[in-house]
Amino acid sequence: MTCSAVSDRSVVALVPKQTSSYNIPASASISRTSISRYDSTFRYTGSPDSLRSRAPMITPDLESGVKVWHLVKNHDHGDQKEGDRGSKMVSEIYLTRLLATKGTLQKFVDDLFETLFSTVHRGSALPLAIKYMFDFLDEQADKHGIHDTDVRHTWKSNCLPLRFWVNVIKNPQFVFDIHKGSITDACLSVVAQTFMDSCSTSEHRLGKDSPSNKLLYAKDIPSYKSWVERYYADIAKLPAISDQDMNAYLAEQSRLHAIDFNMLSALNEIYSYVSKYSEEIIGALEQDEQARRQRLAYKVEQLIGAMSMES
Repeated sequence: MTCSAVSDRSVVALVPKQTSSYNIPASASISRTSISRYDSTFRYTGSPDSLRSRAPMITPDLESGVKVWHLVKNHDHGDQKEGDRGSKMVSEIYLTRLLATKGTLQKFVDDLFETLFSTVHRGSALPLAIKYMFDFLDEQADKHGIHDTDVRHTWKSNCLPLRFWVNVIKNPQFVFDIHKGSITDACLSVVAQTFMDSCSTSEHRLGKDSPSNKLLYAKDIPSYKSWVERYYADIAKLPAISDQDMNAYLAEQSRLHAIDFNMLSALNEIYSYVSKYSEEIIGALEQDEQARRQRLAYKVEQLIGAMSMES
């Protein structure tokens, strides 16, 4: 048996016997068509990654009896336990590279989280809408006797970080004119998952079998969680926003972005929601003292009636 050096990115095959369509015995049970197909498989001239992604860890050829072995299990064949050990081996090999990449990106991730979870280090004043919305949530919690801080924390997280910022982090193409490849998408998914874990109030218990993307930022998440708690506390300490100031702010934002959005389309979306839940909305407006003073329930009924007649 002779040995030779195997260069990087080589494709290695383990076969029972070196045969080809040229020296196969006439009495062999393996058909020439099957061997030819086998030979053509390993004459593949594309990248090894492409070949690896097309085949599972073990692909038996039922006709020829040949088994093709790969070092990475195809995720499409997750039910094949034979590849679990090989997949774990490759994960450990890439763990060092993951840690190095994480170290390179650490400053950028920290800067992003500090900007999003800060009322000071953000380059601009905190939008009035955030303070107004968070105060509204606190008022509703007091009104319904909800004093659990975790509930209030979760409400605020669901309204802003998890509803808005996670989408921006995960899908930068929503904001920037860029192409997001599969590798970029995988990296951003790790950052987005870390962002979501930072907003959670539950403890994350990790073990040796936890996914690598969870382990990467396991030591950083407690610090990020403290940033989120500080952010919510700092907003609560800011002066309250009156309804007049909020209306003026919204009017100014509408003026600045008058040509950026289709107002009629936005109003139609709002009307679709109002008409769908008209009974619940009108009932809530009739029970609210301020809404009764402004006769909002009657105005909503008029609006729905007018739109129904036009349609």
